[in-house]
Parts: sequence; structure tokens; C-alpha cells
Amino acid sequence: MLGSDFTQDDSVDAALGNNDRNIRLAGTTVAVASDSASLQTAQAQPAPSGQQPNIVFILLDNVGWGDLGVYGGMTPTPRIDMLANEGIRFNNYNVEAQCTPTRSAIMTGRMPIRSGTYTVPFPGGGPYGMAPGEYTIAELLSDAGYATALFCKWHLGEVPGRLPSDQGFDEWWGIKNSWDEAGYASYPLFKESGMETPMIWEGKKGQPSTPVMPLDLKLRPIADDTYIIPKTIEFIKRQAAAKKPFFVYVGYSEVHPPVMPNPSFVGTSTERGGVYSDIIGEMDSHVGQVLDAIKGAGIDENTLVILSSDNGIGRAVAARGGGSSGPWRGDFFTPPFEGCMRTLALARWPGKVPAGVVTQRILCAEDWLPTLAGLTGASNLVPTDRPIDGIDASSFMLGKSDTTGRDYYMFFGPDGQLMSVKWKIYKTILRYSEGIDRPLVQPQFPMFYDLSSDPHEDRNLFETRLDNGWIMAPVLRIIAQYEMSVKKYPNVNPGEEFQGA
Repeated sequence: MLGSDFTQDDSVDAALGNNDRNIRLAGTTVAVASDSASLQTAQAQPAPSGQQPNIVFILLDNVGWGDLGVYGGMTPTPRIDMLANEGIRFNNYNVEAQCTPTRSAIMTGRMPIRSGTYTVPFPGGGPYGMAPGEYTIAELLSDAGYATALFCKWHLGEVPGRLPSDQGFDEWWGIKNSWDEAGYASYPLFKESGMETPMIWEGKKGQPSTPVMPLDLKLRPIADDTYIIPKTIEFIKRQAAAKKPFFVYVGYSEVHPPVMPNPSFVGTSTERGGVYSDIIGEMDSHVGQVLDAIKGAGIDENTLVILSSDNGIGRAVAARGGGSSGPWRGDFFTPPFEGCMRTLALARWPGKVPAGVVTQRILCAEDWLPTLAGLTGASNLVPTDRPIDGIDASSFMLGKSDTTGRDYYMFFGPDGQLMSVKWKIYKTILRYSEGIDRPLVQPQFPMFYDLSSDPHEDRNLFETRLDNGWIMAPVLRIIAQYEMSVKKYPNVNPGEEFQGA
């Protein structure tokens, strides 16, 4: 599970956490305390009094930590900056290695390694995505009385049983997979591949989803402006008029290749970022349109807006002259450096979420399901028949706690093997890659970084001092607890069915 250098003593299996345990790391035995209280578990927090909040979750695609103005980006993003200033800005928000893993983590509250969503096979390589037995945010909120909708990118399954309308959404419009497919038909031999023409789809709960229009390069640059944002606004207005709490998940298309700016926004940026700045400017405008629609519908005071990204910038984006990881090392395909796994996250709920908060407290994609359950008074619906890796950070979000409850983050690679563990300010790297065309490297001994003083992960602490092996104690404790949970609840492999433990 964790690679050949990690093995547990047989005593761990027998004790199941009741005694101290030893874990061998590359031949070195380290004692690990078994007190499970040292590792956080998701705990329900009291829901806020009053009406259930509406939830608008906007997930950007391949937008880096340093792309937006409020995070130090050079392109002005006044509407997003205002959103940040009116709520919480997370400076230590962590996601997964690629689009699908992050999306499944958000939807299920589970690490993708558990649900078999840590990787996506190439076209024609078999089923992928979330098995029908997974329980999503949309299902939880639907069970709590919410209207639910998804607009744009899904990327969590393309066959019946694994589509949005099968996973808790009342309605959806968008793409099953990824925006890569918009360019497929532009290749002269595409028709000879035997693949079907990529399409935009729509569906409703309890009904088969149907194709709407071709997904091609004509649609690509206008998708957000012409379809995704207007459909989101229409849904918000409709549910506000019906006076029903709602959850709308917006899988915004940019900045995913093929990178094609909307003609209406080309040349509108005054910055030197060119096309990329134009796209970021359009993104800011669209976020503003959604915020205006919420206010215009008279539901601003009872609507939680979340804005985040699924992973760091991609090389294709950088090749177009844009994308910033801020102070962090790496990008999309350089796991597990911070530029791959750390990105933006903002949350605003007027009068409930404190305004003007900027925090270094750790939060991750898995935390949204239990947190939203806590904020909506639906913690009783969080599954107990499987591991839920997310932490309920609702008390922190409401200003009732000074911590999110999370002090570590495990990062698994696209091969399903553990790559790093971030614990408080320290990062332990077990394996790494310098790029999509570079191999995965396993160093002779784990590399240690102090992210508080070395955000770019340039100075391996073990190279300068030999008295820091103690950092492995909490790391091995985290790994041991994970391994024991897998013994009780085996992970689901990609493409497998899962009906609950």
C-alpha cells in the first residue's frame, strides 16, 4: 500500500491500536504511540441557528495559488478580492494530484485512494469515477431537503450509475469527463479511432441523461459565458423564488486546456499576462455575476459561497504565458510539492462566517462534506459505514473555534502510493516527481521541509542537521492509523463497484 520500504510489525495487527507499535522504515524501527486521540477524527459541530443556508460552490480548474489578486496575482480580480475580504481566505488549502481525485474528495469526504478515484484510465480503458455506493455531498444535502444542481464539468464517471443525476443531483448540464475532449474532433484521424464524438449532456434525477450538443472548439471559448454562468444564475433565481434551500456546484471550465479565451474578453486585460490575464479577468466577472444574482434574489444573507480550485497550474497553461504557484514549488504534475497540492479557497456567508479572516490553518478538499453537513445541521447524515477522512471545520468557519481541527494531510500519487505527509509546519516527502515527463523518485531517506521558513521546499532539513528524525514519529503515527483503517475497510480499486462496507 505504501511502498516496499514501509512494513508494520505483526504486533500491530494483533493489537489493533491497543498497545504501542513499531513500524519499520527502511530497516529502522521506530516506536509509535497508539493513542488514537493524537489523530483527529471528524466530529459533528452544532449547526447554526436559523434557516439552512443555500450553498454555491464554484470550483475553478487548474488555477494556481498565486493567480488571483487577493493571493498576490498581477491580474486585477476585484469581485473575487471582495468575496475574500467578506469572508475567510485559506492560505493552506490542500487538494489532490489531478481533477478527478480532488472532485471525488470534495464529493465524498474520502481520500481518493479509498474510493478508487486516484487515477483515470485513458479513453477506452474501462469504467472510472465514483462507484454508485459512494455517498456524496449532493446526496447528503438532498436528503436534508435541498434542491441540488451541477453545471459544467463532472469528471467522476461517464456511464449510467456514475453520472451526476445518479449521485444526488436533481439536475445537471455539462461534460461527463474533461475539457481535453473539446479538441478531439480537430484531429484528422479522430473519426478512425472508433470513439464517439464528445458531447455536452444534461439529465435529471431518475431519468436517463441525454446529449445536447457537440463538445468542440467552437463551444470551448464561450461555454462559461453563454451556458454555465447563465444556467447557474437561473437555478439560483428559481430556487430563491421557491424558497427552498439549494446547493449548486459550478465546475467552471477555465483554466483547463485547450485554453481559449472568450472573444468578448480578448484584449480586455491591462496586464502583461495577455491571454491568461484575459481569462482570469473573465473569471472574476463571472464570479461577480453569480454574487449579483444571489443579492438580487434577496438571499445574500443566507447563502454560503465557496470558491476554490482543483489543483495547481498545468504546463499547458504556463506555456500560454500564465499561471502562478505563488511562493510554492512546482505545479500540476510535480507531486507532492506544494505548488501541486496547495491552492486557493475562499468562503463567505454574511453575518455567519467572520469577515476579513486570513488563515494558515490547514483545510483540505475532503473536509467540505463533513463541514457542510455541520453548517446545515445534517451531521447525522455523514456515513458511519466507511472511513470519512474529512474534518468538520464548521466551528472554525463560524468563528467559534481557532482551529479547523486538522493538523496533517496525506498526499497519495497517481499510482496510488503515498508520497508525502504534511504535519503542521513540516512536510515529509517519501517520493516526488519534477514533472509529467520525469520519473517518480524515491530518495534514500525521507526529505524534511519546514514550510514556515522554506515555502519553496529548497532546503531538505536532513541534509543540514541529523537531529530531526523525530519528525517521523507523528508521520508514522498517521500512516499507522491509516493502514489499520484499511484493514477494517479495504480500499476500492478503480472501476470496482462499492455498495458500502
